Amino acid sequence: MTLRVVLAGGSGFLGTQLREALTTRGHTVTRLVRRPAEGPGESTWDPYAGEVDAAVVSASDVVINLAGSPTAGNPHSKKWARDLRESRITTTTVLAEAVASAAAGGAAPPAFLAGNGISYYGDHGDALLTESSDSRGHGLLTEVTREWEAAAEPARAAGSRVCVLRTAPVMDAAAPPLSLLRPLFKLGLGGRLGSGRQHMAMISLRDWVGAVVHLAEHDSVSGPVNLCCVDTPTNAAFTRALASALHRPSFAAVPAPLLKVGAGDLSTELLNSLNVRPQALLDSGFTFADPDVTAVVASGLARRR
Repeated sequence: MTLRVVLAGGSGFLGTQLREALTTRGHTVTRLVRRPAEGPGESTWDPYAGEVDAAVVSASDVVINLAGSPTAGNPHSKKWARDLRESRITTTTVLAEAVASAAAGGAAPPAFLAGNGISYYGDHGDALLTESSDSRGHGLLTEVTREWEAAAEPARAAGSRVCVLRTAPVMDAAAPPLSLLRPLFKLGLGGRLGSGRQHMAMISLRDWVGAVVHLAEHDSVSGPVNLCCVDTPTNAAFTRALASALHRPSFAAVPAPLLKVGAGDLSTELLNSLNVRPQALLDSGFTFADPDVTAVVASGLARRR
């Protein structure tokens, strides 16, 4: 079955990869752009003015939102934090309301795959987390993900199939965080963060893309969905895996107080432990190509070799 997909954030790293995968599988993708549209594959929108083409949304089968300002930035900057929050909540709100409006005429609204982050859970120590686990703490990223998820409510209330994409860091050498860590580890300067005992959620690029395509194509899945590898490693295990893959030692460590200086308020979230499991994807029959840290690291580095 060919799907008509509306994609916001389609020019970013993940959006570009997802658009290519959807197109390869025969789906029609209309990218939302903030400039004059060029051809039928694009539609102009202005989320900060609340403007999106209602006809384009109502004619689609699936709406996917990956729009938002970069997560990599100056953690000491209030503007960066404000843009991080506003860009995600505003774009999600506009699209959720457009999806809800599509149902006003009595027709079934399109599905809504709403981008989000794995930071939703906050620190849970070694406890195994699934999509039904609670959210804890008041870190910036944790609070943003809560508001981000709530912004999708109009679509769900209107009867749309809503999947909240609780995305873990995507490990690929072409993008952060792996693009930043790889040169450090190549120099032998890589090391664990703090004690390294905290669980560090992650996913490979090919599994992230495959999972989102799977969610677009399988209408039996709804609600929050953890996009992370099956076996979440500790930070120390990730450090060893990356150093080993690059044939470098990994004796260094970044003490928690030093991390606080460099990462500011985000240091707490970098030390949070999220032992997350992608239960919804596993229950839906999705098969991971890279289920553990060794496979995720190898897959992430392979595109640069």
